[in-house]
Amino acid sequence: MNKPVYFRDGDLKVIRQKIFNHDIMTCTHESVLGNHLYSGRVLGQTETEDIIQLHPNLKSQWNAITAHYARIGLSHSQNVIWDVSLKILADYPNYDVSVFYFGDSTNQASLEAAWFHQMDSDWCNVVEWMNSKNKFIQLAQELGVSVPKTLCFESKATIANFDQLPYPCYLKPAVSVDGAGISRCENQEQLCQSLKKIADDLPLQIQEEITASNFLNLQYCVTADGVKRLAATEQILDGFAHSGNRYPTKHQPWETVEAIAEWMAQRGMKDVFAFDVAVVEEGGQPRYLAIECNPRFNGASYPTGIANKLKLKSWSHETFITQYRSLDQLDLSSIEFNPQNDTGVVLVNWGSVLVGKIGVLLAGSIEQQNELRAILKQRL
Repeated sequence: MNKPVYFRDGDLKVIRQKIFNHDIMTCTHESVLGNHLYSGRVLGQTETEDIIQLHPNLKSQWNAITAHYARIGLSHSQNVIWDVSLKILADYPNYDVSVFYFGDSTNQASLEAAWFHQMDSDWCNVVEWMNSKNKFIQLAQELGVSVPKTLCFESKATIANFDQLPYPCYLKPAVSVDGAGISRCENQEQLCQSLKKIADDLPLQIQEEITASNFLNLQYCVTADGVKRLAATEQILDGFAHSGNRYPTKHQPWETVEAIAEWMAQRGMKDVFAFDVAVVEEGGQPRYLAIECNPRFNGASYPTGIANKLKLKSWSHETFITQYRSLDQLDLSSIEFNPQNDTGVVLVNWGSVLVGKIGVLLAGSIEQQNELRAILKQRL
């Protein structure tokens, strides 16, 4: 499947195709339903000549999703490998690699982790560093980036002076995905109960609860020309777990995290990464606090990639539960995305329909999004 490398007319800049493997099993929590099916959500970001690795269980949905993308005018890879093994990436040395997470956060001693280190040790090292909430806080403080009051610990045994800790607070494992293991503690008693569920050797942090009017996701991408601002979106939260994003937002606090983004790029970060930033209203003026870094693609990255290709100015992305187990059963008539008016439904995380949920981009004004959401829910 190797294809020739192309050149742009008039210069010698090589246009390299990519091979996409966005399986999330090296960076996920076992509680995520259907997590082995998430490799499909990057399809809308690919181009025709790219290669994409998909879980073989998604084969049954291929005709339906490609027909949907054809109707809405969204290009995508036509070269599918129905196997998400990372070993396959080595067979395509002329392709740039795009993965969900450059490393293995579930087991840093795994063969996959060793393979990533061998491929690009700088990229792998900066990802591992920034994936630790404790190291993020440490770096933010060194660079003068505003963060909430946060106490970092190597283990729960090192916590002292419980009566002097900030309450209410959040107890967070230093490494966590999708809010897994995070507990809100109203007082010392609740904190002690939550700590009993934490492993003895697990690094963790205790962070003050802040009264935020909003939480933002600031995405960057490292290009040949340096760090590029990709998109600022507002997070849609279910409790403290991320459940969706909305674009655009009036908040654009790029300067809050720019120093960390540049630090990462200088040390070898590549592709897409993002920051979570809290918006705190004080005296009618917003104050921005950096919460953590996602040194990888995240839930907002996939709708953002599709929205950028379709040149959308207003959209939201959410996950919906459905009674159906196949895309062929979904009725998108009259609400499917229409490129003539930039309004309608675009399927993003389509593979998870096999377990009864789908990630959907709703394009249009806030009012149009609300209407689309109401109709879609009735049909699911």
